[in-house]
Amino acid sequence: MLRTLRNCAVSATLLLLGAVAPAAALAKSGAAKPVATAPARNDTAQWCARLSERLPGVTSASCQKQSLVATGARSRNGFPILIRRFSPPKSRDLKNRDASHPPIRILLLGGIHGDELTASAIVFQWMKMIPNGAAQNFAWNVVPVLNPDGLLAARPLRVNANGIDLNRNFPTPNWSVEAPRYWVKETGSDPRRFPGKVPLSEPETRWVNDEMQRFKPQVIISVHAPFGVLDFDGPAPAPRRFGRLVLNPVGVYPGSLGNYSGKFKNVPVITIELPNALAMPTDAEAQKIWLDMLDWLVQNTGKPAPG
Repeated sequence: MLRTLRNCAVSATLLLLGAVAPAAALAKSGAAKPVATAPARNDTAQWCARLSERLPGVTSASCQKQSLVATGARSRNGFPILIRRFSPPKSRDLKNRDASHPPIRILLLGGIHGDELTASAIVFQWMKMIPNGAAQNFAWNVVPVLNPDGLLAARPLRVNANGIDLNRNFPTPNWSVEAPRYWVKETGSDPRRFPGKVPLSEPETRWVNDEMQRFKPQVIISVHAPFGVLDFDGPAPAPRRFGRLVLNPVGVYPGSLGNYSGKFKNVPVITIELPNALAMPTDAEAQKIWLDMLDWLVQNTGKPAPG
């Protein structure tokens, strides 16, 4: 029996470290289960140790340097939703900044789907860049891992611990009719895209909705993978290209954040789809996406870049 258990554990580890997990296999694996009990205390070291085990290019030490704090909300399995808030520096005047207007507020989200590892990892990379250049003129609320249960499942899953696709759980108009119908007719009742029985049924989506009301972001940036494109929803000129990612709208889905915020709430949503869910872009490409995104923000939100 002990030998069998050891063999199972080794097999699970090898599967986790494989190059790509087939989508069909993930779909059949059910709702996410935690790797271990979530830390009960405000222990950044424990949080970062667990996240860094899964995220490419993110070490526990580099995670801790980002000074993430618990929002007070927790995932279905009890892992805290972590945030870093950046405000423009008050100690000095940035050249060309109009002090009579408050900074534009940006909500940056990574990892709404737990099996899109790069979508969280690149947000950790970008957090290092926010205190510099044009980015410091904005107010940023950054959540690098919105779906920790999916990320930390025995094998990373798109859905959360309740088996819900969080990006189909937002209260778009006529959700009760459109979301179930779309799920059945368009996805063939794909369990990886189950919207839930009611909108905002999940603590993760409720937190985003509450944060939208509290923080009142003027732009939302949501990072995904692996389509390798840009998508955009909302009342602003759409970006044409970030790095090698070219605008190619992927559609408007019942319950999606882009539909809810961009179409219904009139808050622009930039959806960045990285080319690979497991392999990170090069540092140069990640920086180019970031700089192009900042350029779009500067040009389309009325905030000048510092000289």
